[in-house]
Amino acid sequence: MNKIFKDLEELIKIIEKEKNRGKEIVLANGCFDIIHVGHVRYLAGAKSYGDILVVAINDDKSTRKLKGPPRPIMPEEERAEIIASIRFVDYVLIFSDETVDSILLALKPHVHAKGTDYSVESVPEYDTARSIGCKTIIVGDPKEHSSSEIIDRYFKRE
Repeated sequence: MNKIFKDLEELIKIIEKEKNRGKEIVLANGCFDIIHVGHVRYLAGAKSYGDILVVAINDDKSTRKLKGPPRPIMPEEERAEIIASIRFVDYVLIFSDETVDSILLALKPHVHAKGTDYSVESVPEYDTARSIGCKTIIVGDPKEHSSSEIIDRYFKRE
């Protein structure tokens, strides 16, 4: 079974079936431009709050808009494939918005997980999550790893 989706409607059907089977759904999201241990710890923490972990990955265009050129370093298909290969990730959705508000409204997960660079109240989608009865949580290790820092370190060596 394919774990990677670009079509939200197709994923909605699968998630509805999972919910009907009594599964708790967790949504995590990010650009995941250069995968590092902080990403893995964030996703592991997210998975610990439910049965099914859906990871929404910003597409190339929205990553560029959020991070600026020359980002992304890795194309969306490769980022999605890497995230999908992590054993505790159940589904990956490539999306084009800057926030996951529309995905929250469509999937109606039980939990929305964000990394430690946020507080619950500073999560951009907090109000949307709250409006559908979705709990917002902060998970992962302290923000000691970032793709931006890795990229900056690499270019400073040149």
